[in-house]
Amino acid sequence: MARAKRLPVPPRTDLDALVRAWGADIDPGLLSLALVHRSYANEAGGIANNERLEFLGDSVLSIVIADRLYRDHPEVPESDLSRMRAATVSQEPLAQAARRIDLGAFISLGKGESQGGGRDKPSILSDTFEALIGATYLTHGIETARRVVLAHLDFLLADAPSRGQHQDWKTILVEYAQARGLGEVSYEVEGEGPDHQRVFTARVLLSGVSGPVGEGRASSKKHAENAAARDAMERMDPESV
Repeated sequence: MARAKRLPVPPRTDLDALVRAWGADIDPGLLSLALVHRSYANEAGGIANNERLEFLGDSVLSIVIADRLYRDHPEVPESDLSRMRAATVSQEPLAQAARRIDLGAFISLGKGESQGGGRDKPSILSDTFEALIGATYLTHGIETARRVVLAHLDFLLADAPSRGQHQDWKTILVEYAQARGLGEVSYEVEGEGPDHQRVFTARVLLSGVSGPVGEGRASSKKHAENAAARDAMERMDPESV
């Protein structure tokens, strides 16, 4: 892929090393695309970015982890499995996995993200990790994607039960509200900033309580909502956080 002039070049361009660390070869075009963050794409004149691959990779990741947890924990109820999955595939755990292969050093970022610490930003690392999963799936299919995902996330799956108790705050809030008759949980989400640096603010509401009970900010709607749910739990039941 030809790089736009004056845009930052990633610290590492030895993609063969990334492929070796990843554990499966990827179609070269898909590999290059998976590493293009929207900030770079926008500054390069609107070229394609990795968001479609991220969307696909997120779905592949979810089914692979759900299948593994279902098989490994036959006595665990659905609600706990959901928490365990969320604790494995959410932003920060995936960023941890991405750091293990130095993924941030390979990502094509725009000037602002490159100079502002974007290479270690959990949202960018986790999104790019998912894009690589999508590219792997398109290159080889589900079984190779499964093998790679499980190899990289095994360290998270090992303690998924304990992690799951505290990371899926949206589910925890719903169960807390139901148990105490606080009504239905809903979210109001607003976005601001340019497309490549979008920030979302989420406010969580309970139908039985007046006004917002929590607020969170993040670079995606789902993470902003989870942060808002955590904030709500911290306010209503500090010992749960």
